[in-house]
Amino acid sequence: MNPHRRALLLIHLCVVLWGFTAILGKLITLPTLDLVWWRLLLVTVALSLLPRVWRALREIPLRSMLVFAGIGCLIALHWLAFYGSVKLANASVAATTMALAPVVLALIEPALTGARFERQNLVLGVLVIPGVVLVVGGIPKDMHLGLWLGVLSAALAAVYNTLNKRFLGDHDAVAVTAIELGAGFLLISLILPFAGPVGSPIVLPSVQDGAWLLVLAILCTIVPFALYLTTLRHLSAFTTQLAINLEPLYAITVAVLFLGEAREVTWVFFLGVLIVLAAVFGHAWQQMRSGRRTESLTQVPPSV
Repeated sequence: MNPHRRALLLIHLCVVLWGFTAILGKLITLPTLDLVWWRLLLVTVALSLLPRVWRALREIPLRSMLVFAGIGCLIALHWLAFYGSVKLANASVAATTMALAPVVLALIEPALTGARFERQNLVLGVLVIPGVVLVVGGIPKDMHLGLWLGVLSAALAAVYNTLNKRFLGDHDAVAVTAIELGAGFLLISLILPFAGPVGSPIVLPSVQDGAWLLVLAILCTIVPFALYLTTLRHLSAFTTQLAINLEPLYAITVAVLFLGEAREVTWVFFLGVLIVLAAVFGHAWQQMRSGRRTESLTQVPPSV
């Protein structure tokens, strides 16, 4: 199997696993900040137990580590916004707003990665906007704050996606994951004392929440995140993000079947989701029609 096709398969596996993150965020009863803190803690501890991580860290220059740490802080803020959207709206809304990320990516990826600017990417990204407008019209007003938090999370995802594309280079994907999520954990640890009453303790998860957190940390974080970084060597950040736009399909299907979220939205919401997915398949069709090969790692500026 050639590297490009293998990368496409891996990114879709990531999407399937990521499709459950919004659902788990709804099932876990912890407040948003505590949920993100526990997720990052579990991931950081798990990665620190891998000898491969420590061996690979010795090969990464300090300057690159600092860059990856900065990206990790963006990831942590993205998670805060995303799970805030889940809590204030619902899993379906939070997952759907991630479709705005390609619009940002189409604008910033060429500047940050040196990739050629392609107008059809911007056009397809813009085609997502009517779908999002319909999504807004199909949800109750008390979910609007959650929706805009979801939009913020999408913008942050677009930025860190592009920066990872720019700086990953030949560095070990698992070690980079450890640096980024470890830095995110430190950031949330610094924020946590100021987020509630002075001296308020960390909220301990219940047994059920603890089980869901383990699933979230291992199966829906470590595995897909490392695979995702690997795919960036063979896929453009824009192509990767458009594939990730399939996440709402999985998240909404599970939410409707098991969380009963269909009662919270109208048919207009689902029409908006269909438009979003149409843009995803439109991009795939355009790629196949033009026969364009996705940028390889060698076409990206070297990492620092």
